[in-house]
Amino acid sequence: MADTARQWLFRLEAAGLITLGLAPIRSLLSSLGHPEQSLTAITIAGTNGKGSVSAMVERGLRAARCRTGRYTSPHLLDVTERVVVNGAPVSDDAFDHAASLVRAAAAAQPTPPTFFEATTAIALVAFRQAHVGVAVLEVGLGGRLDATNAVDAPLVAITNIGLDHQDYLGSTIEAIAAEKAGVIKPGALAVLGRTSQTAVDVMSGIAQRVRASVTYAPDGVVAQATIEVRETELTLRTPLRDYGPLRLSLPGRHQVDNAVTAVRTLEAAQALGIAPVDVAAVRAALADVRWPGRLDWRMWRGRHVLVDGAHNPDGARALAAFLSETVRTPVPIVIGIMRDKAIAEVLRALAPSASVFVCTASAGPRAATPQHLADEAARVAPAVPRLIAATPLDALVEGARHGDPVVVAGSLFLAGEVLAVLA
Repeated sequence: MADTARQWLFRLEAAGLITLGLAPIRSLLSSLGHPEQSLTAITIAGTNGKGSVSAMVERGLRAARCRTGRYTSPHLLDVTERVVVNGAPVSDDAFDHAASLVRAAAAAQPTPPTFFEATTAIALVAFRQAHVGVAVLEVGLGGRLDATNAVDAPLVAITNIGLDHQDYLGSTIEAIAAEKAGVIKPGALAVLGRTSQTAVDVMSGIAQRVRASVTYAPDGVVAQATIEVRETELTLRTPLRDYGPLRLSLPGRHQVDNAVTAVRTLEAAQALGIAPVDVAAVRAALADVRWPGRLDWRMWRGRHVLVDGAHNPDGARALAAFLSETVRTPVPIVIGIMRDKAIAEVLRALAPSASVFVCTASAGPRAATPQHLADEAARVAPAVPRLIAATPLDALVEGARHGDPVVVAGSLFLAGEVLAVLA
């Protein structure tokens, strides 16, 4: 019996191939009749925060009465989460139909696509089928050679720049910033989120070379925030508008910078004629946004569980800062990290917030073993007790024995598996 298009897609995922380059995706999109040309794209790149900014920008565009698409990665529970139309994942039928078209087109290509190339094409085909007007595309890895960069976006946002994926992007902030800035197309408008001056200089220089305009999101902005456990009260004024008091539904001080980047991007979309963004749309973008797996509070067996996909040092520091500011006492941390990540640095950043590390592993060959995590924790944070749990469920049970709330961190893959348990 012939397999389905989704089975074909999951085989690509299992193969785990990562290739950087635009020729394969451009050829694939050409054979599909260039679905990317049926919409206006806004591309979101960066090291951390690009998913949150994507979610806020899409919500604001939808509030501005645009028919929207949003493409993000990875998914937490189901692959259809990657492809969202007007705020909801596409139906299984719509996803599978798009996947079948991509599979047929891929059969005529000289080499099979990677999983990410295939899902990018599926998203664009699904957006065309759904008559999407504006699509927010989150970059998967880097920018310059990422499959999403086959789409010419007149507006891009780049969040903070940190060290991650050094094997592919380079080992310095300068090198990584240059790769991220590769999404800036000639004549486009680029909104840069708060980041180091080094990264700003690199990205601004690249934008200047391609005659693109640059807005540094924090410039001229006054933002005062009161951080609560589950949301943030924010008073915001930009050079364009005084928004007054706002509610930001994504908790954490780092989300204030993401909100500023999203608001400046929405203002840029208005300036470019992409969408009629008004004050009400910006309020909805911040107050109504949902982004699972990022400082995501859940209840489980009478315990509070905070799930966060922090998977690199900057993300771990943001989580630790949130815990220090709101919870204010060490808590049990269920930790699972991919073996190709900066494991020691993530553990070191989280150690001041941990009463115990419960070391576990998500499914898949990339996950570091619980024993390896425990050994690394013993080396970099010897004062924090360590436990080993074979599965995320076992880890939750063990963590719940040691306090409330239980924090889950280290990987979006782990976050997805835990959210499945909590559902």
